[in-house]
Amino acid sequence: MTAADAHPPRVVAVGAGRMGRGIAIAFAYAGHRVSLVDLRDRSEPAWQALAAEARAEIEGSLAGLAKLGALGAEQVQAIAQRVQLVRAADAPRALAAAELVFEGVPETLQAKREAFEHINAHCADDAILTSTTSSILVTQIAQFVKRPQRFLNIHWLNPAYVIPVVELSCHAGTDPAVLARAKALMEEIGKLPVVCGPTPGYIVPRLQALVMNEAARMIEEGAATAEEIDKATRYGLGLRFAALGVVEFIDFGGADILHHASREMAASIDAGRYQAPAILGRMMEEGRLGLKSGSGFYEYAGRDVSAYRGDVLSRTLGMLKHAGLWRAPAARTND
Repeated sequence: MTAADAHPPRVVAVGAGRMGRGIAIAFAYAGHRVSLVDLRDRSEPAWQALAAEARAEIEGSLAGLAKLGALGAEQVQAIAQRVQLVRAADAPRALAAAELVFEGVPETLQAKREAFEHINAHCADDAILTSTTSSILVTQIAQFVKRPQRFLNIHWLNPAYVIPVVELSCHAGTDPAVLARAKALMEEIGKLPVVCGPTPGYIVPRLQALVMNEAARMIEEGAATAEEIDKATRYGLGLRFAALGVVEFIDFGGADILHHASREMAASIDAGRYQAPAILGRMMEEGRLGLKSGSGFYEYAGRDVSAYRGDVLSRTLGMLKHAGLWRAPAARTND
């Protein structure tokens, strides 16, 4: 890529909707210039309206961060100006200069196909192409991509400019060097990339859908109110899982605990929802119960278990203090 290609920006978000705007903010905040490209041919008034709406949302989101002390109020305009709004007629030039492209058009295969027709026609062969889809498998979209070895899905969690995790979903043909480069680019702007295969729901949506649906069922059944469920999840479930990953939590407590709890709730609530997966049964048979047995989903041989437990306690106390729920010990006995 030559110096002449340095402008327009090498990072391009295709689709000027909410996700594209969030991605643009994330890169602009990290110091990158980024093109936010609209592929739809619009009348001049319609384009000006869309551009004004996008600009207002970008500036408003940055102003919200400034109010919370994440940046200075005087930085809002400078960061916002790193985002270049590009109309359809100018899209070819922006795409030709792109090193990394995020497709974020509506969630239909037809819309994705049409978007990648534009992207294929104008992007350099070495540009990394991605889709931000939340519902379509990477294997389905890869068939629309010229040189699919440089393609993967990169799923951002809203708001894209705040949540650090981005989920990278690869197909069998994704070049490992492309995956490594995509991870490095995400880390460069302060993101935490996690990798999964071509699986529906990625990691986070697949897990959180189960939790949210169960919460709604509990309200429907009269088991608890919305307020009580939210209190329990923010300061119980959420606090613990902010200190320990879900799989780490299984090992920490013991696979046997999950196995027995699943058996009881499968019998008393719903067998389909609570039946433990086969892998848990195999772990029970093999005595791989987690931390207590020296192996589980992770291996603990040679690990300083006492130091690890101390680290987990430190993480948990940190979350308690952040939530304002940690109390100092009583100075005297209450007689």
